[in-house]
Amino acid sequence: MSDKRKENLSYKEKGEAILKLVGGSDNVTGLTNCMTRLRFRLKDSLLFNVKALEELSYVLGAVKNDNEFQVIIGADVENFFQAIQSMLKDNTPEVEEKNTSIGNKLIDTLSGIFTPIIPALTAAGMLQALLALLVTFKVISADTQTYQILSFMGNTAFYFLPILIANSAAKKFKCNHYLAMMLGAMLLHPDFIGMVANSMESGVDINFIGIPVYNATYSSSVIPIILGVWVMSKVDPLVDRISPKPVKFFMRPMLTFLITGILTLVALGPIGYIVAVWISDGINMLNNIAGWIVPTVIGATLPLMVMTGVHHGLIPIAINNMATIGYDSMIFPGQLASNVAQGAAGFAVSLKAKDSQIKQMASATSFTAMCGITEPILYGVTMNVKTNLIATMVGGAVSGFFFGIFNVKNYLFAAPGLLTLTGYINESAGMNNFYLVIVGTLLGALVSFTLAFILYKDKSKDEKEIIHLNTVKNK
Repeated sequence: MSDKRKENLSYKEKGEAILKLVGGSDNVTGLTNCMTRLRFRLKDSLLFNVKALEELSYVLGAVKNDNEFQVIIGADVENFFQAIQSMLKDNTPEVEEKNTSIGNKLIDTLSGIFTPIIPALTAAGMLQALLALLVTFKVISADTQTYQILSFMGNTAFYFLPILIANSAAKKFKCNHYLAMMLGAMLLHPDFIGMVANSMESGVDINFIGIPVYNATYSSSVIPIILGVWVMSKVDPLVDRISPKPVKFFMRPMLTFLITGILTLVALGPIGYIVAVWISDGINMLNNIAGWIVPTVIGATLPLMVMTGVHHGLIPIAINNMATIGYDSMIFPGQLASNVAQGAAGFAVSLKAKDSQIKQMASATSFTAMCGITEPILYGVTMNVKTNLIATMVGGAVSGFFFGIFNVKNYLFAAPGLLTLTGYINESAGMNNFYLVIVGTLLGALVSFTLAFILYKDKSKDEKEIIHLNTVKNK
């Protein structure tokens, strides 16, 4: 089959080819996707054909990460996901995971919970960025109803974050999605919020049958609902066993929600709230003592994290920062530093390389990386040209260090890149933060570009044997 024919395949046909090379629908126990990858759970890992997958013109790479099998697609991943998902059998049972470290299980759990809600958070974040621009350039005024409507629209995903998390956590922990979302909604119920406000004002504690209920506000919270849904997944099977069959239909959901709801209000919610505050306080303390450390390390090592999938463990930290203190000065600035540096290094190669295939690869992926989608350039250029990895790590570290020294803050959730720099604009803080992120980004890009341009040599055979994108990949 010609390359042209392969490019004209429908998403369904491409999905069928991928599904066949992971062992078919009967071998798939779970499928999710992030911004660039299909993430499979398989019964038989031996059926995951890495070599054959990487020979497909529309696949950038294939990676086995512990018990998860990843097929790297790029920005078009959602269409592939929908096509393959439609071919899978419903309610496919998960296989028991063995020989998985606690760290990998934690990362996998966090990834499974937060990856599905990224589109909602990104939409909200970008809307907030647009609103900040409109106010900054005096297109609309902050005292108008137009502003107020756009403001609450942009804040919706973050305010109701416990409900969004409850849905994806229920899928991960395998319990009823609607009971889980009901649990999240309970934490945001106006009556409960009013009780907390009155209690804080009067100094009189809330109590449930004599048990004190902690005064906490759970809007935008992360940890309390995760704990609540996890406990719900343990309570529900127990309730199922003790519920008589004639009344199980209504008794099981009622008791499951009642027990979990009370436990969440009197114990799990307060524990999660306090832990979140501790994490936030710890990050603030680290930020005050040596705020440059985390963004510098992330700026330098993010490509290595992406290769292993560890970077997904950073997302909850950033979300928790935004929920508790209103901004993130560590995770997203560090990721921005690395993404732009990697794109700049790729751009240098596109200018210097004489090999047409390398030029095409670097040219096609460098700007995408600067916009926050790095897998294409990572697997197409950076992993295969060692000098580019060095340039990316040095440039990312320099930019991350700059962000840390000047305490640059990100105010929105979106893929860290050039198109989301407006997330560093804040109405109350003025424009200084935005100017600093521009300077730091340019500094890291310049260092990375210069190093990549100087170090790159168009002689090595290894540098010419780069995984080709799309049509050149299967020549």
